[in-house]
Amino acid sequence: MSTDFELSCGLPPGPDFADLAVLAEQLGYRRVWIFGSASLWEDPFVHLALAATRTTRIGLGTAVLIPGERSPVAEASAIATIARLSGGRFRAGFGTGYTARLTVGRPPVSHDDLFEHVAAVRGLLAGETVQLRGKAVKMLHWPGLAAQRPVEVPIWLSVLGPRGMRRAAEVADGTIGPVHPTLPTATMVSGTVLEPGEDPRSPRVLEAVGPWRVVQWHGAYAYGGAAAVDRLPGGKAWRMALESRAREGEQHLLTFDGHATHLTERDRPLLQFPDSSGPLGNEIVGDHAAVRSKFEELADAGYREVMYNPSGPDVARELRAFAAAARTTPAS
Repeated sequence: MSTDFELSCGLPPGPDFADLAVLAEQLGYRRVWIFGSASLWEDPFVHLALAATRTTRIGLGTAVLIPGERSPVAEASAIATIARLSGGRFRAGFGTGYTARLTVGRPPVSHDDLFEHVAAVRGLLAGETVQLRGKAVKMLHWPGLAAQRPVEVPIWLSVLGPRGMRRAAEVADGTIGPVHPTLPTATMVSGTVLEPGEDPRSPRVLEAVGPWRVVQWHGAYAYGGAAAVDRLPGGKAWRMALESRAREGEQHLLTFDGHATHLTERDRPLLQFPDSSGPLGNEIVGDHAAVRSKFEELADAGYREVMYNPSGPDVARELRAFAAAARTTPAS
């Protein structure tokens, strides 16, 4: 079996992000990725700056930056700042903004817009002059006011479909999603490590995995509407509970309540429906050996990095347990 994978973690930007980044470094995580939905969480670059100044070894990454939320110039400047503060430990991840855009009632950005934006950011970081809306722009920072160009920052893309996969190598150094044929790939997982003798359906387990387990209902309703979510177990009741509280045209403002971090009261009934799919098909619940075995399966499938996304009321506990599972010697 392959053991050639990196264990990283993904966390939302919030008041405890820097503390958790310090803990992740102490536990041996290779990288901490920060989520990027402005309507759900605080600004990722602020928290990355705090984490960069409080850590020395752990890598930092964005999962993900979204075209349209910042101009390419503003994004390049922010990326250069974190790269400088972290001493070159930063990786910039970009995506179409599936959740972030749906929370404000907009569809994800197009692949063309994503690739144009990323190409412009890459060019700016390299010190090049790029064309934006018919005008020439470049990073104009005076020497000593920013890192000297070129700023070397790996760029990764979150691409799930065949079109994005085909084009990823145009601008990216790696991907988040299905295994890419030529680029290193990270996969996202959720889950929890069981205590000895613990029931996988125990209240602690459901609280720990629940916020990620229910995201499929959020996404189905936001992207496919009533018909899509009603096809899921318990989906119709969940939708009716949401729509009873939302004014017409404002349902999207409630769809992602607590997304990936907390459970709403209308989410909780969904936990009665066993579902091991989790985000992108990877929820891991088991003892240390079972979790380590799943890591091995993902590495054998070609993933270079496993990004663990803890949730629930005790994220520090989840980080410690998964780090310990990664160190478990697999059964022969």
